[in-house]
Amino acid sequence: MPGASRIGHGQDAHRLVPGRPLVIGGVAVPSERGADAHSDGDVLLHALADALLSTHALGDIGKLFPPSDPAFEGLDSRAIVRRVRADLESYAGPTTITNVAAVVTLDAPKLGALRERIAATVADLLGLPPERVGITFKTSEGLAPDHVQASVVLGVLVD
Repeated sequence: MPGASRIGHGQDAHRLVPGRPLVIGGVAVPSERGADAHSDGDVLLHALADALLSTHALGDIGKLFPPSDPAFEGLDSRAIVRRVRADLESYAGPTTITNVAAVVTLDAPKLGALRERIAATVADLLGLPPERVGITFKTSEGLAPDHVQASVVLGVLVD
């Protein structure tokens, strides 16, 4: 359906463990703990990829990048988003991502100083101007200090 508008939603969470890098939105975050994950554990980009897939009910990234496959160990999540975008266009034809709204929940470290850099990285991956990428940082108020979580909603126009 030309000109159809679709909304996608994705969510991801990982436990934080010592000795792993913390990557959020394609940006390395200085931290003593990082995501316990098969790939680089970038919760924001994982949620973003799932949101893109959900615009056309195409499943989730676990289907494309199974954690049981050693080929994806340590995978840079920017590659996940690029592959999902290509797969989405192969399936649906030309699409235009209109905007992204993301929430990242992490008690520590604080991410505010990295907001513009993370938004710019996400915008670049999606071919958007940075002002169309809204990123909110929250804490769990001490309810889940040993995890990082992200939720993403986005809009897509199918050309």
